[in-house]
Amino acid sequence: MPVQPPDPSILTKVAESYGLGLTDTDVASFAPLVNGVLQSWDVVERLHAEVEPAVPQRAWTRPEAAENPLGAWYVTCEVTGSGEGPLAGRTVAVKDNTAVAGVPMMNGSATVEGFVPRRDATIVSRMLDAGATIAGKSVCEDLCFSGGSHTSRSGPVRNPWDPTRSSGGSSSGSAALVASGAVDFATGGDQGGSIRMPASFSGIVGHKPTHGLVPYTGAFPIEQTIDHVGPMTRTVADAALVLSVIAGVDGYDPRQPADLVVDDYVGALERSAEGLRVGVVSEGFGHPNSDPDVDDAVREAIETLRGAGLTAEDVSIPWHAHGLKLWDVISIEGATAQMVDANGYGLNWQGLYDPELMEFYGNKWREDGSQFSETVKLVLLSGRYSLDRYRGKHYAMARNLTSHLQAAYDEALSRFDVLVMPTTPIQASVIPAEDAPREEVIARGLEMVANTAPTDVSGHPACNVPAGMANGLPTGMMIIGKRFDDATVLRVAHTFEQAVGGFPAPTTVAVAGA
Repeated sequence: MPVQPPDPSILTKVAESYGLGLTDTDVASFAPLVNGVLQSWDVVERLHAEVEPAVPQRAWTRPEAAENPLGAWYVTCEVTGSGEGPLAGRTVAVKDNTAVAGVPMMNGSATVEGFVPRRDATIVSRMLDAGATIAGKSVCEDLCFSGGSHTSRSGPVRNPWDPTRSSGGSSSGSAALVASGAVDFATGGDQGGSIRMPASFSGIVGHKPTHGLVPYTGAFPIEQTIDHVGPMTRTVADAALVLSVIAGVDGYDPRQPADLVVDDYVGALERSAEGLRVGVVSEGFGHPNSDPDVDDAVREAIETLRGAGLTAEDVSIPWHAHGLKLWDVISIEGATAQMVDANGYGLNWQGLYDPELMEFYGNKWREDGSQFSETVKLVLLSGRYSLDRYRGKHYAMARNLTSHLQAAYDEALSRFDVLVMPTTPIQASVIPAEDAPREEVIARGLEMVANTAPTDVSGHPACNVPAGMANGLPTGMMIIGKRFDDATVLRVAHTFEQAVGGFPAPTTVAVAGA
């Protein structure tokens, strides 16, 4: 529709917001000039309407509670593409921050509820071309800003191992659906650990690729420098297979280097890992909230790697402990500026935008900001204060310090082939009650990010594998590798999986009782 010309009162407010010092006479003289310029907006909208695709007609349903015992499905569907290829006959749940054209996308939030994308995300197109069937959209946390599984607008997602506990977040539904066997694999997004943390809590494989290896195009952004998407699977072989399908330059995502080369991730698993060097990161253990059972399980897993022919030595990386502080600043100020103030996508980058989503979400959150989750409210209170008071100085500092964090990991990785530590310092926590105090809701959303968040900042690949069971719940070991050496990370993960004889699945009793 044509851009509505602003009346003088609106221009006066704009002038006041910038301190332009314009009189009513000044505003009146500017008004026709502004209106003349805005005619270009109408031309752009008309031209864009001529080239944008039509929304495809794809059937979908919202499952009844009996069909959705873990609360993990947002909608179900059966979308197929070629029907042929390496993923033929396999079912996938797509995290509901990622666009499947013609199928609703809520991103876990009332501020996105009702939106239907018109374009498939790049990874969705690639999986369909490879023969996969999309079985539905998996629930994710509200705007993906929680490591627990209790903030989604649709309700909590329950852990298949113990339905009273969190499946982890923000890829909460993806983890629960894969762990329970409802789908063959799923996609996840990771800005602070949101693939690996739910994989750890739910006992599956979750691989966060090197930043930029997999195109983020068509997924709801949080902060461009820490946005990742990747596979969540029951086996390392499936993670390697899915990664081989979704990785590579798409020409639309500025997060990707133009000279990106995709490795043979499936073939890498056939090579022996014997003799590879494992650095056990001291700073990844013994956090103030660490569960000793988790630390012990990961150290036992390291002994399994030694038994499989790898060497392992302790290594200290003090910058790992600083990484969470860098992430705090980048994720909070960056998400305030991009995810909220700039309507998800932000401006000033070359690539494929989603203008319909920007307008829909931007209008909806401004109608009622009270609908944001408690974790997002914390982000906005902290981020807007710091941006207004210090003008982004600390964001700039944190981004400048990122090279030091990267260098610290790179130096250790010059001596070791991979680094390992617990993925999460704790096991799955109990889902807060509906009337739980704010402090508990926020704590359950952020208590598990200490080890995962730093590699979102540094961009290194990191994979969760189930390290073993403790107290009837899974624990997770995280394997970190050199940037763009995802193949070695998966190779070590596969070696561990083979050494332990595969990873356990939750009992049908636990799933049925959800």
